[in-house]
Amino acid sequence: MLASIIILFNFCGDSKIKRTESSTNVAAYTKTVPDWVKNAAIYEVNIRQYTEEGTFNAFSEHLPRLKELGVDILWLMPIYPISEAERKGSLGSYYAIKDFMKVNPEFGSQEDFRALVEKIHNMGMYVILDWVANHTGMDNDLIYTHTDWFMLDSLDQVAHPEADWSDVAQLNYELEEVKHYMVDAMKFWVKDYNIDGFRCDVAYMVPIEFWEMAREELDQLKPVFMLAEAEQANLQEKAFDMDYAWGLHHLMNDIAQCKKNVLTLDSLYNEPENIYGPNAIKMNFISNHDENSWKGTVFERMGDAASAMTVLSATLPGMPLVYSGQEAGLAKRLSFFEKDEIPWQEHEMGELYRTLLKL
Repeated sequence: MLASIIILFNFCGDSKIKRTESSTNVAAYTKTVPDWVKNAAIYEVNIRQYTEEGTFNAFSEHLPRLKELGVDILWLMPIYPISEAERKGSLGSYYAIKDFMKVNPEFGSQEDFRALVEKIHNMGMYVILDWVANHTGMDNDLIYTHTDWFMLDSLDQVAHPEADWSDVAQLNYELEEVKHYMVDAMKFWVKDYNIDGFRCDVAYMVPIEFWEMAREELDQLKPVFMLAEAEQANLQEKAFDMDYAWGLHHLMNDIAQCKKNVLTLDSLYNEPENIYGPNAIKMNFISNHDENSWKGTVFERMGDAASAMTVLSATLPGMPLVYSGQEAGLAKRLSFFEKDEIPWQEHEMGELYRTLLKL
């Protein structure tokens, strides 16, 4: 481990975290971060690619290994049925959701998922679901039953959030009905399956007022943990417990590639705009599903500095993330829209993670 740290300082600009001031008024409700989040490590689970079967039951067999690795929170990538209309590839994107309150039959049954959650809890771990509030798949029933809930383009067709997101449709959060539907759908998974919170996809694209409303209503069911795919301080004021350390991630890539000096780490943590509140949590990572599939593996991006950056991600202030396969030295980009099984093997990164997560 020490050698990895020394390597880092042999590698040959600033990186700023954007902060958006909150425009909401202070309300009576105050969120409380669950106690079990303290000193925790989070692990992102890609069910489709995890095993040959790509099912809940097959993944369940890995839980003892993950417990031994030091994992506390399991974040499951979207487990819902995937739309077929405008589908990308043969299997489609996990984030093109056909039904927010059903389980993808490719992964197993509702009973299989319920059993997985129960096993996770019995082993002293927690589980959060990936939630996609911003958009639906192109054949989600809402498009046919509530067309007025969607944004329209210049041709009065259902609009896509981004030009290349052709497989999803943008919801309109100016409508109260949309907000209440989505909150009720989130509550369904807490009430019926006892899940412990959500990782919220493109949280910055959804109005903060919705997230604050959702958090208050979810906390009435049980204390939940909320992770925002964003880097925006005001989201942690009343809605979320943790957001992405994107600034740190990009800076670690730049340092590994000799584009910036290691001393720029100081500026990242010392500049006023990068300082959150005392209870805020940053998620530190060197990979995730997007980075792996679209930007490259850890070894492509970080080369010989991979181990050093792993140490930093687990020891700088924040919560460390491990993506599926990192502990096995994942050295390939996993296909996003096709079956592409993780090649499991014993690897030195596994022992490094076991040391760091227990530390």
